[in-house]
Amino acid sequence: MTTTTSPTPEPEGPAGSAEGPARSTRLIQNEGTTEIPVHLLFRDDSDPVSVPLRPTVVARRQGTGEQPRLRRPVQPKPPPEPEVDPELVERPARVLPGSAGVFAGACGAAGCLATSWWAGVLPPLVVEALRLPASAAGLGPAQWAAYTGAGALGLVGLGGLARGRTGRAWVLGLFGGYRGTVRRTGLLWVNPLLLRRRVDVRLRHWRSEPMQAADGNGVALRVVVLVVWRVRDTARATLGVEDHETYLRECVEAALARVPVEMPGASRVSVELAGDALTRLVVRDAGAVGLEVFSVRPVRVEYAPEVAAAMHRRSIAALDAQHRATMLTSVVDSVEDTVTRLTVRGLVELDDYERKALVKDLTVAFCAGRGEAAT
Repeated sequence: MTTTTSPTPEPEGPAGSAEGPARSTRLIQNEGTTEIPVHLLFRDDSDPVSVPLRPTVVARRQGTGEQPRLRRPVQPKPPPEPEVDPELVERPARVLPGSAGVFAGACGAAGCLATSWWAGVLPPLVVEALRLPASAAGLGPAQWAAYTGAGALGLVGLGGLARGRTGRAWVLGLFGGYRGTVRRTGLLWVNPLLLRRRVDVRLRHWRSEPMQAADGNGVALRVVVLVVWRVRDTARATLGVEDHETYLRECVEAALARVPVEMPGASRVSVELAGDALTRLVVRDAGAVGLEVFSVRPVRVEYAPEVAAAMHRRSIAALDAQHRATMLTSVVDSVEDTVTRLTVRGLVELDDYERKALVKDLTVAFCAGRGEAAT
């Protein structure tokens, strides 16, 4: 009997030692892999040139405590916000209570009355009624100066009276400069030399006229949107643009050009996503001029006149095809159910030819019945 002895494996030693052949570099370790240049895979020499390899952690194994390296997604940079002129930031204007203007006007009227008595031009009946002594100083430079001062005081006092209303504000300016905003209500006194521009700061709903838009396939649409907005910064809304209402309309038009709008038959989720995208764009654009936009929602969407007829025919064809497919599915299910019941219960025994004929006759009968029911 011959006994075969397997050769004992030689101990492996370090690369380049005399105890054993050189060991190749391990390519797969605990948690890392090694990147190998492609051209090294096809070398024939036994002693390849050592190339510095860079380990890349691709996963994490339990018990090692090593964390994988995660690549953070690159976030797109947001568009730069427009710079705001520090002079066009709303600040309260300096005003006085209306009682101050009334008091100044009364003082001016009393001064004019006293000057008239001093100059002796006051009617005798008024002098007797007020029981004043007679005076005949006449109209001289002093009397004219007193008239001027009293009249100016009365005009400034009464001319600066204003009534503030709830939901309305005044933007005050002097020689082209901004002097503040008045949001107070009631009787006020405002410098009559300042230019007043009334601004509506109430919450407003704007229903637009039909605007141009497009759906996800680029089909032209006409969209009516409802915008809920108000003026937040009266200085920027009044002085930053020529007309903030026109600017808001242009912002809505620009947003509709960038966001596809779905027809009313689309899913509610897509309609809500389109409204949210419109709101974000308009909020970002209108916020630069002090407008606060709460929502921009399409309330009516229809095809443009140039494509309305073609899209109407397409919609009718799609509905007709859907109806035909539904009816055919129903007929096939009915035929299958009828044939299965007849054969399972043993009422009839059919071969392949008879089964095909029965299926054909039942299909024609069911289709004719469904057609008459539909008409």
